[in-house]
Amino acid sequence: MGKSLVIVESPAKAKTIGKYLGKDFVVKASLGHVKDLPKNDLAVDIENGFEPTYVVIEGKNKLIQELRKEAGKAETVYLAADPDREGEAICYHLQEELTGKRNGAKVFRVTFNEITANAIRKAFQHPGAVDLHRVDAQQARRVLDRLVGYQISPLLWDKVRRGLSAGRVQTVALRLIVDREREIRAFEKREYWTIDAHLGAKKPPVLTARLAKRNEETVEIPDEAAAANIVTQLTGASYLVRSVATREKRRNSAPPFITSTLQQESARKLRFSVKRTMMLAQRLYEGIELGKEGLTGLITYMRTDSTRISAEALEEVRSLITSRFGKEYLPDTPNFYRSRKGAQDAHEAIRPTSVLRTPEEVQKYLGEDEFKLYRLIWMRFVASQMNPAVFDQTTIEITAKGADQSEYLFRATGTVPKFDGFIKVYEEGKDQRDEEDEELKHKLPAVAEGEVLKFRSLSPEQHFTEPPPRFSEATLVKELESDGVGRPSTYASILSTIQEREYVKKEGGRFVPTELGMVVTDLLVESFDDIFEVQYTANMEEALDEIEEGKIDWRLALNEFYEKFRVDLERAETEMTDIKRMEKPTDLVCDKCGKPMVIKWGRHGSFIACTGYPECTNTRELSVDLPDVDKVDLSEQENEEYCPNCGRPMVLKKGRFGQFLACSGYPDCKTTRRLDSQEVRKPDVPLDEKCPRCGNNLVLKSGRYGEFTACSNYPKCKFVKQKTIGVRCPKCAEGEIVERRSKRGKTFYGCDRYPKCDFVAWAKPIAEACPNCGNPYLVEKWLKSGPVIQCPNDKCKYKRPGVKPEPALSAS
Repeated sequence: MGKSLVIVESPAKAKTIGKYLGKDFVVKASLGHVKDLPKNDLAVDIENGFEPTYVVIEGKNKLIQELRKEAGKAETVYLAADPDREGEAICYHLQEELTGKRNGAKVFRVTFNEITANAIRKAFQHPGAVDLHRVDAQQARRVLDRLVGYQISPLLWDKVRRGLSAGRVQTVALRLIVDREREIRAFEKREYWTIDAHLGAKKPPVLTARLAKRNEETVEIPDEAAAANIVTQLTGASYLVRSVATREKRRNSAPPFITSTLQQESARKLRFSVKRTMMLAQRLYEGIELGKEGLTGLITYMRTDSTRISAEALEEVRSLITSRFGKEYLPDTPNFYRSRKGAQDAHEAIRPTSVLRTPEEVQKYLGEDEFKLYRLIWMRFVASQMNPAVFDQTTIEITAKGADQSEYLFRATGTVPKFDGFIKVYEEGKDQRDEEDEELKHKLPAVAEGEVLKFRSLSPEQHFTEPPPRFSEATLVKELESDGVGRPSTYASILSTIQEREYVKKEGGRFVPTELGMVVTDLLVESFDDIFEVQYTANMEEALDEIEEGKIDWRLALNEFYEKFRVDLERAETEMTDIKRMEKPTDLVCDKCGKPMVIKWGRHGSFIACTGYPECTNTRELSVDLPDVDKVDLSEQENEEYCPNCGRPMVLKKGRFGQFLACSGYPDCKTTRRLDSQEVRKPDVPLDEKCPRCGNNLVLKSGRYGEFTACSNYPKCKFVKQKTIGVRCPKCAEGEIVERRSKRGKTFYGCDRYPKCDFVAWAKPIAEACPNCGNPYLVEKWLKSGPVIQCPNDKCKYKRPGVKPEPALSAS
């Protein structure tokens, strides 16, 4: 009898399965997909029912020949790719290539949720056929993404920049990030105040209660005056305990991991990216070398949205909980969790293949990151089958009569753990702290109703409302999942793509859209508002699920989509804004040739350029993203700062690390300054002094290195009054010495005729000739012992103590 051939996707998986199947089976790896749509062609016959044309992937011909050779020697071929749509498509294409020209070996499809001896044995005892409905669903998604990508991307190449791409799902994810950024930019902070009363009971600790109501109505404190008024009204008031209520509060454990929750929790607790999490999970699923036990799959399949657990696994984990933690931690019946609507129930939740393989036992066989992820999965699974945690929550309400005869109600809430339950093993991470976290921190004293509390103090505190936070990888995956956008297997590629395309960047672990990302989003939403709408994309996911279930034909679903898409596409080709060739007028005038300036789009984004190009090549950067340019006054943006060294205007430039300010006198003056988004520009202060050039008033301005004086008629007049020290330049005898700052903020002194005169000194020059050598000036230096006057000539040793400034007199 000939051997049977088994084909899986990866060599690691092949090695693990081969160990369980034995010598009667030959296990080979296809290394992922063997066929796909060609890269250089649409390869979808739209007029003929969206018929796709698949080709063998470049470099896979030799592999297919080897697999055909092995299939020719085998009596039976088992296709054992992953149990999802992608795996089903791989099996279908392998079946086409291995049986298209011969009818020898029988071909079966086998699926398993975990790579263990028992699961493999059961799968091969009950082989089936390739699920054509699942293949159709994968093919529909592939064709759909090809139609969108290959027909919209060329539009972006023509209108924005070559090499851009538009993905059906990735654009929706990008849109969520862009919409959130606009919420943040449009957000206006609102001030509010809280008032806490610190009160003493018969026993410690001090009771801190927050003002909640006035005359049984929720109190709002908008500003400091309102807070001060309440404090005044409560001066001398008596504080009485109105009620003490204690109730038992239970907190249930989180369900075992599905793909999205694993990605979220791994990001929160382990700081792993979604891509890294899935890579590590793939290794744990396919098999790890465990000493004498050999290659062993440690977790179940990691692409799932079902919380279902097998009866065998439940029995094993319940036994472990009893033996390891005690009967009080084991619920009477197993905990069951409801999967979200539309979840695929083909697989179990992500769990250890055997909960008896504790993290401690397998740690020596795992890499550091593999161990961290396995421990996370193990703890979550065990905790999901444990009893709830129980707390005693106490709420104390305190009343005080104000001078205005109003009754003020203060409230304090504290939570005390009573039974740790599942928390003994694992507690789910949170994206933001909530009230429950605050309650656990509050320790309340024992008080009784009617008890009078001793007043200690009132603490009014100012707060400001906060804008919604930017998305992290964890919160974006959570948002996509709750909106029904994408599927477990797609989240990692979505997040990778939008970063690789430079549509978003990460700052402090949060996604921030780039100018390119915002421009692309606006163009696509403007022309294809429904296709890139969240609910529409979620509905398409539901349609793909229905194709997989055999409820609708994939061609009909695509036809319904394409009818609307084709109309939008035709309109976009003629009406989409041409950013690449844009010349948006501004009120600015070129300071070199006097011609109007316009906003243009280049390789690195938007910039301001002179219309006199190519004769005049004057350009400068925009300080805002192109979509926000109509909301700002560009002339004000220019009037932000002057060079602290030479007094010329500072202009925006874009470099390797983003935008920065540079002196417009470059290359004579090479002063630069990085931009700090947290810096707040102080308003100009008018002065009585007149500008010596144009007669307008001078104003006191604020720069990075302090205050300076300049003309209020900027940019027409660019006079900057430099800080002179009353000393004639000793080198040219024409200019005056002025105080300047270096890039690092260090003070130095130079001639105001720079660059014509290059005199500089680190110490302050004094208009006095050296009595020893005749040097035309001395310098003042500050040492630890105090000021000294000395000669700057290295060969001259003249030095004398300086005069210390008189201390300021205090007002009597």
